Amino acid sequence: MTKPIFLEERKLVARVGSIMLQRNLTDLAGGNISMRVEDKILMSPTYAGPKRFWDLEPEMVLVLDLAGNKLEGNGDPSREVPTHVKLLTTFYPQGKAVIHAHPRNTLVFCVAEIPIKPVLESALKFGEIRLAKYANGGSHSELMAENIVEAMKGQEARIAKQAAVVMAPWHGVFAMGKDLPAVLDAIERVENNAYCILMSKLLLPDMDRLDVQRAALIKAVQDSKGKSNE
Repeated sequence: MTKPIFLEERKLVARVGSIMLQRNLTDLAGGNISMRVEDKILMSPTYAGPKRFWDLEPEMVLVLDLAGNKLEGNGDPSREVPTHVKLLTTFYPQGKAVIHAHPRNTLVFCVAEIPIKPVLESALKFGEIRLAKYANGGSHSELMAENIVEAMKGQEARIAKQAAVVMAPWHGVFAMGKDLPAVLDAIERVENNAYCILMSKLLLPDMDRLDVQRAALIKAVQDSKGKSNE
């Protein structure tokens, strides 16, 4: 029996999908995962959530060429392949992995179309999580791909260092980074940050006060870095 190509890398894609569902970083409705290995793209198949419950075998993870054509894998390509392909060809080699997910607290900001400001020290490195323009053609369109890429532009340093995250209005998040573990970590940090903003309204109904505390956090981190360089 022939050993599947990129077996270890496809195992990683499958493992990341399982972790995302376990930690409420996506749902059964959708989301997808991809990583670039040289001139190939490995990507989770369509219906990985609703039909497979994110319990994927490595052979189910697709191998695509750089145009998004399927070369190998027991499944069909997602309609969001164009966005993954465009990201992995525009920002490569700094960006080698992409996750599209539906984290439950971050989705609140996607629906409200409100950027997510960093309020946790662990989220500062990602800056303000911006919104891409809404794609009238839907999640499967080239316009979606173009809008997500445009929202990522200017964040190349974040992609190279760890990851950058953007929100698609009414839809979910797209994150791109240097490898899959780094991207997964970024999505969870942004999700925890979103949760803290929402829950802080119970303790701090005056959101202006939260902004003051956020400014104090940024200053404290900057001061700490300054002292470490003295």
